[in-house]
Amino acid sequence: MRSVTILGATGSVGTSTLDLIERTPDAFDVLALTANSDAEGLAAAARRVNARVAVVADERCLPALQAALAGSEVKAAGGINAVCEAARMGADWTMAAIVGTAGLKPVMAAIEGGKTVALANKESLVSAGDVVTRAVAGHHATLLPVDSEHNAIFQCFETSNAGKVSKIILTASGGPFRERSLEEMRGITPEQAVAHPNWSMGAKISVDSATLMNKGLELIEAFHLFPVAPEQLDVIVHRQSVIHSMVEYADGSVLAQLGSPDMRVPIAHALAWPRRMETPCQKLDLTRIGRLDFEAPDYDRFPCLRLAREALAAGGARPAVLNAANEVAVAAFLARRIGFLEIAAIVSDTLERYDPAAPETLDQVLMIDAEARNIAGERVKDCVI
Repeated sequence: MRSVTILGATGSVGTSTLDLIERTPDAFDVLALTANSDAEGLAAAARRVNARVAVVADERCLPALQAALAGSEVKAAGGINAVCEAARMGADWTMAAIVGTAGLKPVMAAIEGGKTVALANKESLVSAGDVVTRAVAGHHATLLPVDSEHNAIFQCFETSNAGKVSKIILTASGGPFRERSLEEMRGITPEQAVAHPNWSMGAKISVDSATLMNKGLELIEAFHLFPVAPEQLDVIVHRQSVIHSMVEYADGSVLAQLGSPDMRVPIAHALAWPRRMETPCQKLDLTRIGRLDFEAPDYDRFPCLRLAREALAAGGARPAVLNAANEVAVAAFLARRIGFLEIAAIVSDTLERYDPAAPETLDQVLMIDAEARNIAGERVKDCVI
């Protein structure tokens, strides 16, 4: 039986992970579940899987969690320190699915345990890639990618032939606006932006997919996960979301991982690794799909992808600034404070205004993140819808 902790248990990745665990309950011992503020959802999940601890990051929600867990044997706790303590409980396998830089400290806490961390929090590697990878090596932890693209690369990347890898190709669906002109995108609403054509995801990630920033963040993440140079990373638009990514080798061979667009597929791969497990996911029927289309991304209509590429090439603190500014801009868009096209403009402006030295520690990363957020926040105030 494998002991498991899920950080971000009530989000889309967390609930998908719980779905798989609940289908094979004899295989897993759930130590801890955490959520930001969904006390009711967290308590219900903790009861179902007999978790030992349930933690809400927002301490104001602790009384509601305690009430929802009354009469059970699940211990309730609240606050970011309690989330980090849950991450340190020594689970064999930890799902890191807290969205945004809020997941940085819990991810590091889980890594310090020296066990296996399944990473669905891309911001950890985007903002603190060097810091995180040094910690993984120093604590002899195992980092497994859960994003469908990076999990696909992980399945296709021959470590023994890493020197013969010529290119990693991440696929992008293109989002809901792949055929819209810039003028047509000016009036995009939050409701339209979160309606992804292929995947069921949270609001922030859905908006990132619509701007293609998600793919840019994934380029940066891939750089830290796999031993390749920035120029060996590429993006191709593949609207069917059947091929999740590819690895090209020096001999001309290209290995691709295919599957239905269901996050339970890569989660199951990470959950069972190095073995495989059954899932309820729809099997891929290529005869029904009929065709697979590919095209180059349009960097003019989707400047967020270009900004991410430039941040990756520059290195240092640039990815952390990019990520922080994007989080602020996306939140402002979802709150209807800025227009859709202003997201890229705010990120670009923040990168122009702020260029700190490369961070060496997690505290330095968080300081850079906070300052970039302040600068982006001021830029948001200047926008008029």
